[in-house]
Amino acid sequence: MSPMPWHAEHWSRLQARRARDAMPHALLLCGPAGLGKRDFMHRFAQGLLCSQSQDGEPCGHCRSCQLFVAGTHPDYAVLTYGLRKDGAQRSEIVVDQIRELSSRLAMSSQFGGWQIVCIDPADAMNAAAANALLKTLEEPSPQTLLLLVADAPWRLPQTIRSRCQRIEFHLPPREQALAWLQQLEVKDAVAALDAAGGNPGLARAWSEQGALARRQEVRKDLGALAAGRGEAMEVAKRWLDNEPEQRLWFAAQAVADEVKARAATGAGPLASQLDAESLDQWYMLANRTRDSLRGPLRGDLLLLELLARWR
Repeated sequence: MSPMPWHAEHWSRLQARRARDAMPHALLLCGPAGLGKRDFMHRFAQGLLCSQSQDGEPCGHCRSCQLFVAGTHPDYAVLTYGLRKDGAQRSEIVVDQIRELSSRLAMSSQFGGWQIVCIDPADAMNAAAANALLKTLEEPSPQTLLLLVADAPWRLPQTIRSRCQRIEFHLPPREQALAWLQQLEVKDAVAALDAAGGNPGLARAWSEQGALARRQEVRKDLGALAAGRGEAMEVAKRWLDNEPEQRLWFAAQAVADEVKARAATGAGPLASQLDAESLDQWYMLANRTRDSLRGPLRGDLLLLELLARWR
């Protein structure tokens, strides 16, 4: 895939630093999911290790590029969720993984150039792991580069964030995002971009995954419940069984549209009986519920409480 157009400025700045031999020892790539942070990271790391790169772009043919693509480059590693002793995947990055990383970086590069380690998602490090990483950040070895990738950088300690050069990915202008989607021939590009809140990467993925149909279903469910039809428990079960976090995103979006329509015309498409203040409260509760689904609380009860308040 060709580079995303909103990457160009970040790319040129990093290559300028590389040209004057002023590369930082740690980069924090952050911003909403769907903007290609990981594509950017892989492209940059491969180009840095490539023996024949041009303007930072990897050639794709040299020995280094071949090893990188195969996932066997000795000077490149990705640190992510590990496995527990029972074989189950961890939900966080732990201190032992960071200690192994420090030991690896203490050795010399096998190709005589850069050593690069990507921590993804960096915001999944627990407190002990983050503290262990501080020493590596404070005492970097020559020609080592840490690439931290985070969708939620605010979950990282300030001590980590302050020691990294931050590259923040923002939503591109709507015209640029729409042009990119149309170039890729994404079906219903305009509707998909609206559904994704202007995020082109999410819009592309959601279009391919049938998310627009779920968006319409969510609006129908809210309209039916507002009119006294349907059962909140049945809707909660159906939402929980199929992309609940995405459905809550669409629900909050639908309520925001309800508020706008009511302000403009006096009536909204959902025909909610809630007043303006209650709609605002429900919108915030829908977003909090989406976050809570990632925790230990029962999802069915969270959704049932939310939908009961709507009805």
